[in-house]
Amino acid sequence: MLSGKSAVVTNVCHFVGIAAAKVLQAHGALVRCHDVSFVDAAARSAFVSDNPDLRVLDAHTTKDAVDQTAAELNGLDIAVINDFFPALRAPMGEATADDFRQGLEALMVTPFETASAAARHMKPQGKGKVIFVTSAAPLHGLPNYCMYAAGRGGANALALSVAKELARDNIQVNAVAPNYVESESYFPKALLADEKALSKMTSKVPLGRLGKPEEVAEMIAFLASDRSDFITGQIIPVAGGWA
Repeated sequence: MLSGKSAVVTNVCHFVGIAAAKVLQAHGALVRCHDVSFVDAAARSAFVSDNPDLRVLDAHTTKDAVDQTAAELNGLDIAVINDFFPALRAPMGEATADDFRQGLEALMVTPFETASAAARHMKPQGKGKVIFVTSAAPLHGLPNYCMYAAGRGGANALALSVAKELARDNIQVNAVAPNYVESESYFPKALLADEKALSKMTSKVPLGRLGKPEEVAEMIAFLASDRSDFITGQIIPVAGGWA
């Protein structure tokens, strides 16, 4: 499905990053992985040891990761913008503006920079796929997590606008919006091992379970493929019916 396509996955150590990289690669893509931790040789080596099938970059910023991937693979076909920031529980009256600013930097400013870098490589090619990994939270609302939901909602809006702008260049832009997906970024193992807490969480999901990162990754792979060439400007929840 993706044979020979060049791809970059950002922040691969978080959220659905590893699953996305592995599924894209399984479908034939040439994948490069970015994570801010990879500037440290020991962290990079540990990741490679755990994931010997994945190729990593030593780029510090997501923009640099996009540029390095395009240089190594003679172009860029797919950019998976897998940004991450902790979902801080901060009720109104307790949430601080500084926390909000940090969240917006990670969930809106960084995706903007990454998408801009990807567009610079894709426009001359006359094709490309930009896939934002966001969240279903802003589609449904999440009490006590307004900062996180606002940041993800901004990224959803960014994806919609960029999609309309880049359509003339035959670049499809979509957002995959997960929630209630097993990921240590948001659901630590200790939490999932707590049967009472897990039951409370899954009771909110119409399908009655948490999703798997690989299920999100398969949606990403579809949107990265030629099979989705007439799909752009969509926010697609992968949340078991919650949103």
